[in-house]
Amino acid sequence: MNDVKTTILLAEDEPALGQIIKESLETRNFNVLLCENGEKAYQVYKLEQPKLLVLDVMMPKKDGFTLAKEIRMEDDTIPIIFLTAKSQTQDVVEGFNIGGNDYLKKPFSIEELIARINNLLHRTKVQKTSQIIKFGSFTFDFPKQTLQYLEQDKKQLTHREAHLLFHLLKNKNEVLERTMILNKLWGNDDFFSARSMDVFITKLRKKLQFDENIQIVNVRGFGYKLVC
Repeated sequence: MNDVKTTILLAEDEPALGQIIKESLETRNFNVLLCENGEKAYQVYKLEQPKLLVLDVMMPKKDGFTLAKEIRMEDDTIPIIFLTAKSQTQDVVEGFNIGGNDYLKKPFSIEELIARINNLLHRTKVQKTSQIIKFGSFTFDFPKQTLQYLEQDKKQLTHREAHLLFHLLKNKNEVLERTMILNKLWGNDDFFSARSMDVFITKLRKKLQFDENIQIVNVRGFGYKLVC
């Protein structure tokens, strides 16, 4: 029997419903962190690093959409399921545009929620195994945020270094637009964020200097290009 429990963050402001969902998921061998508002949920997310988020849209202090936007600035891959009493099509569209992976309208079946959770966790596992990228003399493990040169020891990257390198590689030999990546990873494109990104580009260049066939080129006025 597998004793390793997958941790899920559940943000739900209705105490009775939150407890029902929590207990139901725990009987399926999940570890559930229940929060009653968006602010608390964000704090728990930072501390506990759950594998999946179930977020009620209408919550006090910070709603589910706002919370998801903030988390998406830090993590492109964590699965997010929205729970809502809203039934308008535009609300569903907004949830997906923010970065939600699934959407359940209240009232819903607990069995359906569990099926959707298992489906997203399986998809995420498959996606992560495909995000080990070989380029030049390097192996980049995006989920684990490590970079390895040839057979040497793996170097741990920071969260922002890993995401910046991932986007450069996704656009390999093409220009990565400066404004786009600033808004995605830093949340804005102001002067201070731009200077911060320049620092991270310098750090990545230093880590990649061992392979002379790989360069991060500054395309003045547009952005950066990883040439490989």
